Amino acid sequence: MTTTSPQRIRTRFAPSPTGFIHLGNIRSALYPWAFARSQGGDFILRIEDTDVERSTQAAVDVILEGMRWLQLDVDEGPIFQMQRMARYKEVLAQLVANGHVYPCYMSVEELDALRERQTAAREKPRYDGTWRPEDGKQLPPVPQGVQPVLRFRTPKDGVVAWDDKCKGRIEFQNAELDDLVIARPDGTPTYNFCVCVDDMDMRVTHVIRGDDHVNNTPRQIHIFQALGAKVPVFAHLPTVLNEQGEKMSKRNGAKAVTQYRDEGYLPDAMVNYLARLGWSHGDDEIFSRAQFLEWFDLDHLGRSAGQFDEAKLRWVNAQHLKALADERLAALVRPFVLKAGVTEAQLDADDRLPRICGLFKDRCDTLVDLANWARLFYVDTVQPGAEDLAQHVTEAARPLLSAFAAAIEQVEWTREAIAAAIKVVLKEQGAKMPQLAMPVRVLTLGTAHTPSVDAVLELLGREKILARLKSR
Repeated sequence: MTTTSPQRIRTRFAPSPTGFIHLGNIRSALYPWAFARSQGGDFILRIEDTDVERSTQAAVDVILEGMRWLQLDVDEGPIFQMQRMARYKEVLAQLVANGHVYPCYMSVEELDALRERQTAAREKPRYDGTWRPEDGKQLPPVPQGVQPVLRFRTPKDGVVAWDDKCKGRIEFQNAELDDLVIARPDGTPTYNFCVCVDDMDMRVTHVIRGDDHVNNTPRQIHIFQALGAKVPVFAHLPTVLNEQGEKMSKRNGAKAVTQYRDEGYLPDAMVNYLARLGWSHGDDEIFSRAQFLEWFDLDHLGRSAGQFDEAKLRWVNAQHLKALADERLAALVRPFVLKAGVTEAQLDADDRLPRICGLFKDRCDTLVDLANWARLFYVDTVQPGAEDLAQHVTEAARPLLSAFAAAIEQVEWTREAIAAAIKVVLKEQGAKMPQLAMPVRVLTLGTAHTPSVDAVLELLGREKILARLKSR
């Protein structure tokens, strides 16, 4: 008895570098990556750069940077289609030799006129097969000096169908499909053909992509069959909509993926959020990357469009940020603190940053938020708002502040000793905690809303507190 080993799962992400990759695009990378990783398979990155006029190196860089940041590691690639032209032309020649492809000399003007006639007659505009060879058919004379396109002989009868892992059974009548152009007059192959050759050569088993490709799929299945290649499993993901309910696109204000990195989002939080934009595991909202890979399958892909919600993304990021160990968080926030104006020397002068992170992480949504708090512990001065100053740093507060400044000049510098000194000042002055704590917060950190005042002061340090209390 012989047994066959199961086929190794191979998936791919194949973006076009014609615009900066946004969250809707990157979700089309996340799912094939997750499926390959969950199945012990391979994940391939292919750059579909055949649109030479619109493709840019800057867009390629954002794709690579975005995937590196999100830690969507690839097993093969990036593979660039423009470097595979010789291979496409070789396969094209095979299809011509096998009779699957034929030259078509219909000019653009003739094709436009044909479509106008069909539209006027309320017919679907489509190529009419003028140059398609058939038994007993007399083809028109070949015009002089015209370079033909190459068209694929689409089967005329029956249906082309597949069981989509996201959308279920999908069928197209072959009679509805005309003969597709698969090479231009200069011999360069077109998108649908290149994709099939790539997927065949790269042994892709599962094509997981956006549902804007559904109409390409029957064409590609025909080409796979003509090539004698195994047709991959398809999963067409619903569109990601922006907050206005429109398809997410750069034109509609979508941000490049790398902008979220620069705004202080965590890669694991982005993976968590994007995963939930079209897939679910029960009611689980917050999960780690390891849990996602353990749970992910193609059976729980959603069928309806996912809508981006920045407030929800911030909330998810906040949950991941809170869960990080203080030391790890300090390492992640450090570049943002430096960007906020703190120097390397200031940060390296002591080991306060992890403790600052631990104190403030519960009230921050992003690393930028956290860095803005941390910065206040290193710079020389802060700028309280006029409203906070007017409300809290009043003439009535001055004696309290003076007494507090005197009390902390000699106190042992621990949180407990600072808390005890505050209690003594309040008792001696006959005041309540907010009457002292609020103006102290405003003068030392520039805002009336901070964590526990004794914890903040202990981390800020005696010299900075005294300097800031005496600055106004």
